[in-house]
Amino acid sequence: MPFHDRRDAGRRLIGRLRGFRFQDDDVVVLGITRGGMPVAYEVAVALRAPLDVAVVRKLPVPFQPRLAFGAIGENGVRVIDDDIACRAFVSGSERVRVETEARRDMSRSALRYRATHAPIPLAGVTVIVVDDGVATGASARAACAVARAQGARRVLLAVPVGSPRAIRVLAAHVDHIVCLETPEFFHSIAQWYQEYDEVSDREIIDLLDRAANCRTDSGLAAPPVG
Repeated sequence: MPFHDRRDAGRRLIGRLRGFRFQDDDVVVLGITRGGMPVAYEVAVALRAPLDVAVVRKLPVPFQPRLAFGAIGENGVRVIDDDIACRAFVSGSERVRVETEARRDMSRSALRYRATHAPIPLAGVTVIVVDDGVATGASARAACAVARAQGARRVLLAVPVGSPRAIRVLAAHVDHIVCLETPEFFHSIAQWYQEYDEVSDREIIDLLDRAANCRTDSGLAAPPVG
Protein backbone atom coordinates (compact mmCIF):
# COMPACT_ATOMS: atom_id res chain seq x y z
CA MET A 1 0.00 0.00 0.00
CA PRO A 2 1.59 3.35 -1.00
CA PHE A 3 2.44 5.91 1.65
CA HIS A 4 1.17 9.46 1.36
CA ASP A 5 4.53 10.94 2.39
CA ARG A 6 7.44 10.21 4.71
CA ARG A 7 5.56 11.38 7.81
CA ASP A 8 2.75 8.96 7.03
CA ALA A 9 5.32 6.18 6.61
CA GLY A 10 6.84 7.01 10.00
CA ARG A 11 3.48 6.88 11.73
CA ARG A 12 2.76 3.47 10.24
CA LEU A 13 6.13 2.17 11.41
CA ILE A 14 5.32 3.16 14.98
CA GLY A 15 2.61 0.52 15.24
CA ARG A 16 5.17 -2.23 14.60
CA LEU A 17 7.87 -0.72 16.78
CA ARG A 18 5.63 -0.46 19.83
CA GLY A 19 5.79 -4.25 20.05
CA PHE A 20 9.40 -4.04 21.19
CA ARG A 21 10.12 -3.53 24.86
CA PHE A 22 12.31 -0.50 25.26
CA GLN A 23 13.54 0.81 28.59
CA ASP A 24 13.43 4.53 29.33
CA ASP A 25 16.53 6.36 28.09
CA ASP A 26 17.67 3.14 26.42
CA VAL A 27 16.81 4.11 22.83
CA VAL A 28 18.22 6.56 20.31
CA VAL A 29 16.59 6.99 16.90
CA LEU A 30 18.94 7.64 13.97
CA GLY A 31 17.47 9.05 10.77
CA ILE A 32 19.47 8.36 7.63
CA THR A 33 20.24 11.43 5.55
CA ARG A 34 18.45 12.75 3.89
CA GLY A 35 15.12 11.08 3.24
CA GLY A 36 15.06 9.03 6.41
CA MET A 37 14.87 12.01 8.74
CA PRO A 38 11.14 12.87 8.38
CA VAL A 39 10.31 9.20 8.96
CA ALA A 40 12.65 9.01 11.95
CA TYR A 41 11.19 12.18 13.46
CA GLU A 42 7.74 10.57 13.73
CA VAL A 43 9.25 7.46 15.31
CA ALA A 44 11.36 9.41 17.81
CA VAL A 45 8.50 11.63 18.95
CA ALA A 46 6.12 8.69 19.36
CA LEU A 47 8.66 6.67 21.35
CA ARG A 48 9.76 9.77 23.28
CA ALA A 49 13.33 8.95 22.29
CA PRO A 50 16.17 11.31 21.32
CA LEU A 51 16.65 11.84 17.60
CA ASP A 52 19.99 12.13 15.84
CA VAL A 53 21.11 12.04 12.24
CA ALA A 54 23.11 9.27 10.58
CA VAL A 55 25.19 11.18 8.07
CA VAL A 56 25.80 8.84 5.14
CA ARG A 57 26.22 9.23 1.42
CA LYS A 58 25.62 6.74 -1.36
CA LEU A 59 28.38 5.95 -3.82
CA PRO A 60 26.60 6.21 -7.18
CA VAL A 61 27.66 4.26 -10.23
CA PRO A 62 29.06 6.71 -12.81
CA PHE A 63 26.47 7.40 -15.53
CA GLN A 64 23.85 5.53 -13.45
CA PRO A 65 23.38 7.85 -10.44
CA ARG A 66 20.29 6.02 -9.17
CA LEU A 67 22.32 2.83 -8.72
CA ALA A 68 24.71 2.74 -5.77
CA PHE A 69 27.72 0.44 -5.52
CA GLY A 70 28.19 1.31 -1.86
CA ALA A 71 27.91 4.00 0.78
CA ILE A 72 30.04 5.85 3.31
CA GLY A 73 29.38 7.09 6.83
CA GLU A 74 31.09 9.19 9.46
CA ASN A 75 34.23 7.99 11.22
CA GLY A 76 35.59 6.35 8.08
CA VAL A 77 32.77 3.83 7.59
CA ARG A 78 32.67 2.38 4.07
CA VAL A 79 30.36 -0.26 2.62
CA ILE A 80 30.98 -1.60 -0.90
CA ASP A 81 28.79 -3.95 -2.92
CA ASP A 82 31.45 -5.63 -5.02
CA ASP A 83 28.85 -7.46 -7.09
CA ILE A 84 27.19 -4.23 -8.24
CA ALA A 85 30.56 -2.51 -8.74
CA CYS A 86 31.78 -5.35 -10.94
CA ARG A 87 28.58 -5.67 -12.95
CA ALA A 88 28.54 -1.90 -13.54
CA PHE A 89 32.25 -1.95 -14.51
CA VAL A 90 33.23 0.63 -11.89
CA SER A 91 37.01 0.92 -12.07
CA GLY A 92 39.29 1.43 -9.10
CA SER A 93 40.00 5.03 -10.06
CA GLU A 94 36.28 5.74 -10.42
CA ARG A 95 35.63 4.31 -6.96
CA VAL A 96 38.22 6.64 -5.48
CA ARG A 97 36.85 9.67 -7.31
CA VAL A 98 33.23 8.97 -6.35
CA GLU A 99 34.13 8.34 -2.72
CA THR A 100 36.25 11.49 -2.49
CA GLU A 101 33.37 13.61 -3.79
CA ALA A 102 30.88 11.87 -1.50
CA ARG A 103 33.06 12.40 1.59
CA ARG A 104 33.47 16.06 0.76
CA ASP A 105 29.70 16.49 0.48
CA MET A 106 29.06 14.43 3.62
CA SER A 107 31.55 16.48 5.63
CA ARG A 108 29.89 19.75 4.61
CA SER A 109 26.47 18.50 5.71
CA ALA A 110 27.81 17.06 8.96
CA LEU A 111 29.33 20.42 9.85
CA ARG A 112 25.95 22.08 9.36
CA TYR A 113 24.14 19.55 11.56
CA ARG A 114 26.76 19.41 14.30
CA ALA A 115 27.03 23.20 14.56
CA THR A 116 23.86 23.17 16.66
CA HIS A 117 23.36 19.48 17.49
CA ALA A 118 26.30 17.55 18.92
CA PRO A 119 26.21 13.78 18.26
CA ILE A 120 24.27 11.74 20.81
CA PRO A 121 26.41 9.01 22.44
CA LEU A 122 25.37 5.55 21.26
CA ALA A 123 27.47 3.35 23.53
CA GLY A 124 25.37 0.85 25.43
CA VAL A 125 21.99 1.84 23.99
CA THR A 126 19.53 0.39 21.51
CA VAL A 127 19.72 2.28 18.24
CA ILE A 128 16.78 2.34 15.84
CA VAL A 129 18.10 3.23 12.39
CA VAL A 130 15.32 4.63 10.20
CA ASP A 131 15.18 5.30 6.47
CA ASP A 132 12.39 5.98 4.00
CA GLY A 133 13.14 2.71 2.19
CA VAL A 134 15.96 0.52 0.97
CA ALA A 135 16.82 -0.28 -2.63
CA THR A 136 20.38 -1.64 -2.60
CA GLY A 137 20.58 -1.24 1.19
CA ALA A 138 24.00 0.40 1.06
CA SER A 139 23.02 3.53 3.00
CA ALA A 140 21.22 1.55 5.68
CA ARG A 141 24.14 -0.81 6.08
CA ALA A 142 26.57 2.11 6.44
CA ALA A 143 24.35 3.79 9.05
CA CYS A 144 24.08 0.56 11.03
CA ALA A 145 27.86 0.13 10.84
CA VAL A 146 28.30 3.62 12.28
CA ALA A 147 26.03 2.71 15.20
CA ARG A 148 27.97 -0.52 15.80
CA ALA A 149 31.29 1.30 15.66
CA GLN A 150 30.09 3.71 18.33
CA GLY A 151 29.23 0.89 20.72
CA ALA A 152 25.48 0.44 20.30
CA ARG A 153 24.22 -2.47 22.39
CA ARG A 154 21.54 -3.40 19.87
CA VAL A 155 20.78 -2.13 16.36
CA LEU A 156 17.32 -2.25 14.82
CA LEU A 157 16.55 -1.15 11.27
CA ALA A 158 13.07 0.24 10.59
CA VAL A 159 11.97 1.05 7.04
CA PRO A 160 8.56 1.38 5.39
CA VAL A 161 9.54 -0.49 2.21
CA GLY A 162 12.50 -2.40 0.85
CA SER A 163 13.56 -4.75 -1.89
CA PRO A 164 13.50 -8.38 -0.75
CA ARG A 165 17.17 -8.85 -1.69
CA ALA A 166 18.30 -5.82 0.29
CA ILE A 167 16.29 -6.83 3.34
CA ARG A 168 17.81 -10.33 3.27
CA VAL A 169 21.34 -8.90 3.08
CA LEU A 170 20.71 -6.35 5.84
CA ALA A 171 19.33 -9.02 8.18
CA ALA A 172 22.90 -10.28 8.67
CA HIS A 173 24.07 -6.85 9.87
CA VAL A 174 21.40 -5.90 12.44
CA ASP A 175 19.69 -7.47 15.41
CA HIS A 176 16.21 -7.00 13.98
CA ILE A 177 14.48 -5.49 10.97
CA VAL A 178 11.02 -3.94 10.76
CA CYS A 179 9.93 -3.52 7.14
CA LEU A 180 6.28 -2.92 6.32
CA GLU A 181 6.41 -3.76 2.62
CA THR A 182 8.74 -6.05 0.64
CA PRO A 183 7.23 -6.07 -2.86
CA GLU A 184 8.41 -8.79 -5.18
CA PHE A 185 8.71 -6.35 -8.07
CA PHE A 186 10.65 -3.50 -6.49
CA HIS A 187 11.76 -0.71 -8.83
CA SER A 188 12.37 2.33 -6.65
CA ILE A 189 11.57 3.80 -3.25
CA ALA A 190 9.79 6.78 -4.82
CA GLN A 191 7.11 4.59 -6.41
CA TRP A 192 5.83 3.80 -2.93
CA TYR A 193 5.15 7.44 -2.05
CA GLN A 194 2.48 9.78 -3.36
CA GLU A 195 4.68 12.70 -2.31
CA TYR A 196 8.44 12.20 -2.41
CA ASP A 197 10.15 15.58 -2.33
CA GLU A 198 13.84 16.15 -1.71
CA VAL A 199 14.83 16.75 1.92
CA SER A 200 17.21 19.65 2.47
CA ASP A 201 19.86 20.14 5.14
CA ARG A 202 17.75 22.99 6.52
CA GLU A 203 14.79 20.64 6.96
CA ILE A 204 16.99 18.12 8.77
CA ILE A 205 18.20 20.76 11.22
CA ASP A 206 14.59 21.86 11.75
CA LEU A 207 13.54 18.29 12.54
CA LEU A 208 16.40 17.92 15.02
CA ASP A 209 15.31 21.19 16.67
CA ARG A 210 11.69 20.12 16.88
CA ALA A 211 12.51 16.69 18.28
CA ALA A 212 14.73 18.22 20.97
CA ASN A 213 12.02 20.73 21.86
CA CYS A 214 9.43 17.96 22.16
CA ARG A 215 11.57 16.16 24.71
CA THR A 216 12.18 19.38 26.64
CA ASP A 217 8.48 20.26 26.67
CA SER A 218 7.57 16.77 27.89
CA GLY A 219 10.06 17.07 30.76
CA LEU A 220 12.50 14.46 29.46
CA ALA A 221 16.13 15.23 30.14
CA ALA A 222 18.46 15.45 27.19
CA PRO A 223 21.05 12.67 27.05
CA PRO A 224 24.60 13.61 28.04
CA VAL A 225 26.92 14.68 25.26
CA GLY A 226 30.54 13.62 24.97
